[in-house]
Formats: sequence, structure tokens, C-alpha cells
Amino acid sequence: MTDIEVPAAPVAPVRTPLGVARGVLKTMRPRQWVKNILVFAAPFVGGDLLTPGIIPKLLIAFVAFSLAASGIYLVNDAKDVEADRVHPKKRFRPIAAGIVPPQLAFVLAVVLILAALGLALLATWQLLVLIAVYIAVQLAYCFGLKHQPVLDICIVASGFLLRAVAGGLATGIPLSQAFLLCAGFGSLFMVAGKRYAEMMLAERTGAKIRKSLEAYSASYLRFVWALSATVLIMNYCLWAFEIREEHHNTAWSTISIVPFVVAVLRYSVDVDSGNGGAPDEIALRDRVLQVLALVWVATLTLAVYTV
Repeated sequence: MTDIEVPAAPVAPVRTPLGVARGVLKTMRPRQWVKNILVFAAPFVGGDLLTPGIIPKLLIAFVAFSLAASGIYLVNDAKDVEADRVHPKKRFRPIAAGIVPPQLAFVLAVVLILAALGLALLATWQLLVLIAVYIAVQLAYCFGLKHQPVLDICIVASGFLLRAVAGGLATGIPLSQAFLLCAGFGSLFMVAGKRYAEMMLAERTGAKIRKSLEAYSASYLRFVWALSATVLIMNYCLWAFEIREEHHNTAWSTISIVPFVVAVLRYSVDVDSGNGGAPDEIALRDRVLQVLALVWVATLTLAVYTV
């Protein structure tokens, strides 16, 4: 008779103040604060970034979004602790691993969210309202909407869009329709790609990754992904020509189309491989994509800030 090996019960890690602090910081996901650079987008493309008084308000918006997002991450990981413990990757998160107590995560989340709201008010009341909406939507996502197909994609995409809108509200700069369309469909493009990568991971490992993925097929996610990329590129091209007319007919905005389109295609390669993961992970890992982003920013800077 063959003996069946019974896996040993997991041993709870020994908690130390330093270990808990490190775990809290990791759960706050500071690497994902790179997303909050989007608050600089509207003033940058509008040519207002160097206007006196703009930068301090944008920094406030950046920090407020960072605090709010970190609070949401703490809530999300504390609520999903049991599900994360059977996930091939998420089981190593500090709360799922037993390093950070869920109760502590909830308390710190409340502190961070209140701090974000108070900080936002230092810029404008409109920014306060926007971040309050962001927090409400993200909490609804954490407590149930993440399991609703289509809604989960739209909510995650709205997080990127609200960051882009925040820059305009914090500084009082009007947002063009072309900018909003690019921000909206660019957000949907990244999120649909992330879900596609998660589905590829689920198929390779056989693990149950996300409940909402059960309602999707790879072909549907690729459809949303391709549709978003098409609308994004089309609107950016129209926007680039619009910038050319507004800024002395300089050719730099038209030239910026090249690195932008190549960057979208390069990002698509990363996602199509099934190893894409989160947009910030791709951005921090892909050196070619980083170079393309720098070239794009340089050409757009020349288009907007040179006479």
C-alpha cells in the first residue's frame, strides 16, 4: 500500500515590529505609485506645466492619490486574505502570508484614506470630490464589483482616467475632448491587456485567478484590447494634429505619433506573451518601452513648449 504524504500545516511567521512595518509598506505597493504620474498629463500637454503655482498643486494630487490607492490596497488584501492564500502568486503578499494582521491593515487604510481626502482639499474642492469618488468606486470594487464581468474592467480603467482628470481639476486647467478620449481608451487598453495576461497565467498554471475571468474568453478580451488600441491610436493622431495647429504648426506633435504608436505595439507584445501582468510592472521592466516613452515625451515637449 502506497503511503500518502500529507502536507505539513503552514507555520505562521513570527511577527516583529520591523517585519510588520516592511509588510505594511509592501502592501501599500509604492511601486504602483508610478501610475499617479498621470496627474501631470493634462497640464503637460496643455503647455501649462511651467506656470507658477501649478507644480505644488500637482504634487498634492500625486501624494493624495498615492495615499488613497495605498489605503485601497490595504483594504483589498485584508478582505481577500483567504482567497489570496490559495493563489499561486498572491499567497506571498504580507497579509496572506500572515506577516501583517488584517485588523491593522483596515485601521491603517482608514488613516491613509482620511489623509488623502484632507490633502486633496489643500488643492481644490473639486480634487477632493474626485478622490472621494475614486475611493468610493474602488471600495465598491473591493467589496463585490470585482466579481462582475465588464464592470470590473471598467472600474479599474476608471482609476487611470480619474488620475488623468485629477491634474486638470487640481490646477483649474480645462481638459480637451481628445485628451479625455485618449485617457479613457488608453486606460481600457491597459486593463483589458492585464486581464488577458491573467487568463493566460490561469491556463498555464490551472489556478483559479479571478472569479470574473470565468465569464470572459481570450477572444473577448483580445477584442476589447484591440478595439481600445484602435480608438486610442486614432484619437491620439487627431489630437497630435490639433496640437500642431494650436502651437505654431510645429511638426514635433506629428512626429510624436511615431514613438507613441510603436510604444503601443511594444506594450502589446508584452501583454500578448501572457506574462504582462500589471501595467506598472511592464513599464518598469521593459527597457525598450522606457526608451520609446522618453522619446515620445521629448517630442511632445518640443511640440508644446517651443515656439
